[in-house]
Amino acid sequence: MELVNALSTIAAELATREAPESAAACLELTEILATATDMQESAMASFIGRVDVAGEQQRWGYPSTRAWLRSKLGMRESRAKERLTLARQRHRIPQVTKRLAAGDLSYGYATTVAESVARLDDTDCAQAEATLLDMADQGFSAGKVAAFGQRIRDVIAERDGTEDAPDEDSKHGYDKSWITTTRSLDGGRYIKGWLNPEDAAIWDGTLAPLAKPAGPDDRRDVSERTAAALSSVLSGGHKATKVTVICDLETLTGGNAPARLTDGTPIPAAQARRIALAAGVSPLLLGRGNTPLYLGYRERFASAAQRQVLETLYPTCAVRECETPGTLCEVDHVGGWALGRSPTDIDQLALTCGWHNRFKHTSPDQIHITKDPDGRYVYRLLPPPDARPRTSNGPPGTTFNWAA
Repeated sequence: MELVNALSTIAAELATREAPESAAACLELTEILATATDMQESAMASFIGRVDVAGEQQRWGYPSTRAWLRSKLGMRESRAKERLTLARQRHRIPQVTKRLAAGDLSYGYATTVAESVARLDDTDCAQAEATLLDMADQGFSAGKVAAFGQRIRDVIAERDGTEDAPDEDSKHGYDKSWITTTRSLDGGRYIKGWLNPEDAAIWDGTLAPLAKPAGPDDRRDVSERTAAALSSVLSGGHKATKVTVICDLETLTGGNAPARLTDGTPIPAAQARRIALAAGVSPLLLGRGNTPLYLGYRERFASAAQRQVLETLYPTCAVRECETPGTLCEVDHVGGWALGRSPTDIDQLALTCGWHNRFKHTSPDQIHITKDPDGRYVYRLLPPPDARPRTSNGPPGTTFNWAA
């Protein structure tokens, strides 16, 4: 802690200083500072790895280590994934770990190797580490090493004579969807392809609900869960899914106003009409009428119509720092239906991911609930009670203390 505090003090001082007038001096200082930053990344990877293994982030209200990195530390998804992969692979790439800590290897090279070996067995992992480090030592840029690392399994297979290179002629551009597969001798299959926006919407509507984490202990990444979801669909083990397109009636009858998917992705009017023609149209009534949106206390579960309304209101989980798409979330009774505090009415419901729905039930004193100007509920995470300053009473407002 003393070292980290000292480093923070030095960084704060350095950040407030004006750059030297000499461009040559700035170039030299940048190179030195970059090396120091890379060594700090080595220390951070060890910290993140310890948090990840212990699951400490869950005690603070974050369902995964990556969610903690994105939300609490403000990292973009790509950077959070990059740092977490390095933290988890450090023990499998000892030479990379050693050289990064010594300032002899940049963070860019280190993360490239970590990402490349994540899906390899220990034998191929060691070979891949040596191969990619050799490329780095030969002066290849980190970008070129990354490009090589993306197909390291193909390279190893080609070396062993167990795989053919993918057929580049199978790529048909971006107007039409295409998929090409290459079979390996061990019975596996490589899959590459492209889906145009219409097919991508169908893909998302079918696979996304099936690819969500099975629970807090599900350590599979998104690509692994997506593969499992695809297998479920191909084997007929999935349930009926849907694609929701939000648009004005004028759009469906020939207007030019764009539509959107529930995650906010814009859809051109013509494409929305094509999807509606192929999938049919279901009315979405935002209020009282033919579709029952107010079910009172007698009904425990929200109706399909209410679910559609909520998905338009909550593009993501109601927890401010959670990025789980609303289409993958569960319907939450804000005040807790079980205790009769919240009827199953549209203005008493919100969408929360499965993890935060359970977290709200088990740790109600760590959820602070307010409403934004548009009437949507906003859930904010509070630190665990034993981690709060004794003089702090938390943010103003009402914290619900009943179960969801």
